[in-house]
Amino acid sequence: MTGHLLVRRPSPALAAGELTHIERVPADPALALQQWQGYVDAFASRGWTVHEIDPADEHPDGVFVEDTVVMFDDLAVITSPGTASRRGETATTEQALGALPAELGIQVSRILEPGHLDGGDVLKIGRTAYVGATTRTDAAGIAQLAGLLEPRGWQVVAVPVTKVLHLKSGVTALPDGTVIGYPPLIDDTTIFPEFLPAPEEHGTAVVDLGDGAIVMSSDAPRSAELYAARGLDVVTVPITEFEKLEGCVTCLSVRIRRS
Repeated sequence: MTGHLLVRRPSPALAAGELTHIERVPADPALALQQWQGYVDAFASRGWTVHEIDPADEHPDGVFVEDTVVMFDDLAVITSPGTASRRGETATTEQALGALPAELGIQVSRILEPGHLDGGDVLKIGRTAYVGATTRTDAAGIAQLAGLLEPRGWQVVAVPVTKVLHLKSGVTALPDGTVIGYPPLIDDTTIFPEFLPAPEEHGTAVVDLGDGAIVMSSDAPRSAELYAARGLDVVTVPITEFEKLEGCVTCLSVRIRRS
């Protein structure tokens, strides 16, 4: 399984990005660009076709493209970001979707104000979309998403999130659907049918590379060992500069998959 990958280069103003749950420490834009390229290369080396969204240097958080669109099969849902400084990012994301190969058959829908939804609050497992109720995603946004997805055979489950920025700051899922997360960052682990505790905070986020491989932060070696012991091919990448901005490996891309 590979596919197409949407990414955006980090802004030189990355260090001024929004913060909610952690203290600000200096981020190095030059190192961030180097780390971003390493992240992109991890996908390209596994056969993913990379598409760069136009730069948005005026948006410090623009590199976190996951928040601007969520894919559900061939449906692209353009989000309505929950913080005003990020709402200008969605236009170029939508333009990039329009430039993808026509044979992908992508349809576009939108979350409309006054509803708000960040893509980092959406965790897809099978035909269930777990959606974090956070400071960035509200009940109106979740209701709009449910209205779009339920006719397509999806179930939408709202999840309370108070300890981290987004749902996927606290939990993600392994390719077999097992939810992983660092328990101190999670409000209620019993919401998920299968849960595996991660031993480190930065071990909570993985992205499925296909063919039994995942990519994750290099700052969680014990978690990497845990996932490797389950038979996964674990690819680690340094993303320290994005972690300083409450980012993780999921935030930096949007996958449009093909079987």
